[in-house]
Amino acid sequence: MKFTNWILSALLATGALGLTGCKPADTATGDATSAAESAADDHGHDHSGTDHSEAGHGHGVGPHDGTIADWGGGKFHVEFTVDHNKTEATVYVLGGDEKTAAPIAAESIELTIIDPEMQVTLKPSPQESDPDGTASRFVGTHEKLGVVQEYAGTMTGVIDGTPYTGEFKEEAHTH
Repeated sequence: MKFTNWILSALLATGALGLTGCKPADTATGDATSAAESAADDHGHDHSGTDHSEAGHGHGVGPHDGTIADWGGGKFHVEFTVDHNKTEATVYVLGGDEKTAAPIAAESIELTIIDPEMQVTLKPSPQESDPDGTASRFVGTHEKLGVVQEYAGTMTGVIDGTPYTGEFKEEAHTH
């Protein structure tokens, strides 16, 4: 229960960060190549519709075909992906450009999903290019991640003593 209170405090303390958001995207300069390249991976979702963007934000589909959320007014971004067959969620920490890996020294990232309700602790799973003691990829499993649907929730982590929280909402998209 104590950990849940910490998460709630972190969410409240950093709520203002989520309100700043990012600049709206210029839809005229969308990257058709990366969209076409990721068409083969539908990860069990119906992809007719929009581009994973949060209303009022310029976040498109991330480099791993996931949903992007803002951490720290654009300083960092986090990308949520899910493999329903493995009941596994992966969150990638990205830089301000929403594309470049941003390795961090963190013990975990907390993923909270609204429906079906669940909380998953994601552990570091460093990518090859991540310096020792850091990770830009965090992975965790939960049986409810096997439910094929669009997820919404928050991703929370601490970088250099500063808590970051980002809200995300998956939406059907086209590749």
